[in-house]
Amino acid sequence: MSNTYEAIIAERRGSGVWLTLNRPQGMNAISSKMLDEIEMVANEVKQDDSVAAIVLTGNEKAFCAGADLKEILNSLHDDTPGRKDVLERISEVFHLLRNYPKPVIAAVSGLALAGGLELVMCCDIVFASDTAKMGDAHSNFGITPGAGGAAVLPRKIGLNRAKYLMFTGDFITAEEMERYGLVNKVFPAGMLAEETEAFVERLAGKSPLVLRKMKEIANASLDKDQDSSLQEELLCLRHHTRSYDLNEGLAAFNGKRKPEFKGY
Repeated sequence: MSNTYEAIIAERRGSGVWLTLNRPQGMNAISSKMLDEIEMVANEVKQDDSVAAIVLTGNEKAFCAGADLKEILNSLHDDTPGRKDVLERISEVFHLLRNYPKPVIAAVSGLALAGGLELVMCCDIVFASDTAKMGDAHSNFGITPGAGGAAVLPRKIGLNRAKYLMFTGDFITAEEMERYGLVNKVFPAGMLAEETEAFVERLAGKSPLVLRKMKEIANASLDKDQDSSLQEELLCLRHHTRSYDLNEGLAAFNGKRKPEFKGY
C-alpha cells in the first residue's frame, strides 16, 4: 500500500486500513483527488484477507465539511468528452463503500456536514468523539443533496428527524446522533482512535465470509419485504453450510478452542 497520496493518508494499523482525509486547509472537503485515492486503496486491499476493515477518519477540527464546491462548479462547466464530473465520482465511490465486502467504519471528530455526513452514512459502523457535530447543511448554501442527504438520511434516523436537519441546516452533537441511531458509540475525544482500533481487532476474530454475507443481506433487506429477506437469508445459510468457516466454527465450539477462520 503506497503512502504517496495527496488528499488522504493511508496507513495500516493492526488489522485495519485507516484512511485519514487530509485536506485540512479546506476542512477535508471532498475532491476528485480524494475520491480517486480512496477508491485506489479500497480496491487494493479488497482481496487482502489480513485486512479486517477500513476506517475513514479526519482530524480534530473536521471529519469532512462537505464536497469542494469550487471544484463542483468548475467540473459542471467542463465539457471535455468522456470526463466524469465530481458528482459522478462521488456517486461511484460512495456506492463502492456502501457495498464494500469488508466492514467500513467511520471515526468522526469535529464537523461532518453535507457531503461529509453523506460519507458517514456510507459506513457500516459509526464511532464519534464527544467533540463531533453533524448536519446536512445543504439548505444553508441553496444546494440539494446528491449522495444520500435526502435519500438515505430518513432511513438512518427517521423521516421527521431527517426533514428537520435538512430544512434547518442545523448541526447537532454526536450524542444526539447516537440517540437518533446514526452513531453507534460516542467516546471522549482522546479515546476515539484507541476504541476504534480495538473494535477492528474484534472484527478480525470473526469470519470475514460471514461478515460479508450478513452485510449484503442486511443492506438488501431495506428494499425488500420481510418474507423475501427471510428467504434470501435462509438460502444464504444453506449455501454457507458447505463453507470452511462454518465447519471450523462448529469444530472450534466442540473443541472449546478459538476458531481460525479463512474466509471461504
